[in-house]
Amino acid sequence: MNRNWRDGLNYASKLTPLRLWNMVQLVASYYASKVSGRPFHSGMPTSISLEPTTSCNLRCPECPSGLRNFTRPTGMLEEDIYRKVIDELAPRLSYLNFYFQGEPYLNPKFLDQVAYANQKKIYTATSTNAHYLNDQVAKQTVESGLDRLIISIDGTTQETYEQYRVGGKLEKVIEGTKSVVKWKKELKSNTPHIIFQYLVVKPNEHQLEDVERMAKDLGVNEVAFKTAQIYDYENGSELIPTIEKYSRYKQLANGKWAIKNKLVNHCWKMWHSCVITWDGKVVPCCFDKDAHYQLGEMKDQSFGSVWRSENYVRFRQSLIKSRSEIEMCKNCSEGTKVWA
Repeated sequence: MNRNWRDGLNYASKLTPLRLWNMVQLVASYYASKVSGRPFHSGMPTSISLEPTTSCNLRCPECPSGLRNFTRPTGMLEEDIYRKVIDELAPRLSYLNFYFQGEPYLNPKFLDQVAYANQKKIYTATSTNAHYLNDQVAKQTVESGLDRLIISIDGTTQETYEQYRVGGKLEKVIEGTKSVVKWKKELKSNTPHIIFQYLVVKPNEHQLEDVERMAKDLGVNEVAFKTAQIYDYENGSELIPTIEKYSRYKQLANGKWAIKNKLVNHCWKMWHSCVITWDGKVVPCCFDKDAHYQLGEMKDQSFGSVWRSENYVRFRQSLIKSRSEIEMCKNCSEGTKVWA
């Protein structure tokens, strides 16, 4: 949709020589590892995800926050952990995603944390269900310097929307979007770049064109269609879309279901990014929602010591050797392509 080039230029404007050199190191070490079969690594993450909170106001199926079925505790991103991470990584960090599980705007310090990263000239993004974007919060969002705002909108009518966004009100999403668009104009700001993210499932697949029209009418910059991760997919699910393009799964001759993508023994994400939970646990990626594969702890370690630890080396080696043996990787559709 319109003005996507501005978002690209905005990101590029934050790429210092050191951040660019860091990217070169990461790509080189990733391909060296693929060729050699050993986990060679150089550089620091160019992108990370930080979890503002595990709390959420909705009860979406296929979401640990929504289902309230975490085994790890619920809480808010601790300020000392946040500052420690940002201060250490900022020189080489290009992209900061303020999201893992939960609804970021439930954390009262969320926009202050965005502003701090913005001062460090790091590209910032978040994903929200938009239920807390009242007029004041929308203004503060624009003023914080947030670069990208991903708004989940999985239907263009309340009847369709609430089939996945259980407990949600589409009217609030639309009003919140209007408020952010308004304040961008009032404050003469090109940011945040607003994306309507549409999780394609069977109950909403008939409204794909409708959401593109809605986005255009509201002044949203982009629509992104996302495939849904289904945890118990082997016997099928009412959420699996019938549109093959938007399904991660295929039905086999015996009636069972399987993941379409071939699982290869490498993963770019393990070389360029990671996830840090609200309480400082360092985990490999966004598929480790319950932090089963904890690789370090920011409360008593520097990030650098975690990133180059024996735990990380062994995990990267296991990916190169046999990724299919790692449980969370079995349902993964990402990570194999550089810059994916």
